[in-house]
Amino acid sequence: MIKFTIRKATKADAAAAHQLIVELAVFEKEPDAVTNTVEQFTEDGFGEKPIYSLIVAESEEKQIVGMALYFYAYSTWKGKMLYLDDLIVTETWRHKGIGKKLVDELFVIAKQNNAKIVRWEVLDWNAPAIEFYKKLGAKIDKEWWACKFYESQIEQLSKK
Repeated sequence: MIKFTIRKATKADAAAAHQLIVELAVFEKEPDAVTNTVEQFTEDGFGEKPIYSLIVAESEEKQIVGMALYFYAYSTWKGKMLYLDDLIVTETWRHKGIGKKLVDELFVIAKQNNAKIVRWEVLDWNAPAIEFYKKLGAKIDKEWWACKFYESQIEQLSKK
């Protein structure tokens, strides 16, 4: 039987979590997309003013094998929202119940913090993830499109 623990991440977990993010970028066919450094990632999550929270799945051997990175946002219609930015389980540890346990813990956290919505996005081609979310009972909303502006665009648009 595979044994692992779900727990709140510490600063010492930041490098391993960052490596999972890089692994996810490769899986999502964007291997060069991660420009966030381990140092910035660590500061943003564990510095003086953290802007995200992180839970991790840790193996018996003390290896970080999965993570869920989330933060709070606000819905004008519903109120406080927990936004799951990334749910990642390293490839060799998938299909062992880790993703489900991470999501279960997120729902506990959301309830403890009075979140009215738990929300995330999934790539339309990621059939295994979509099936996983459907099994959980998630509402897959195909009406809304994600809109993004990246750093160079922000820089350009902020000069107006």
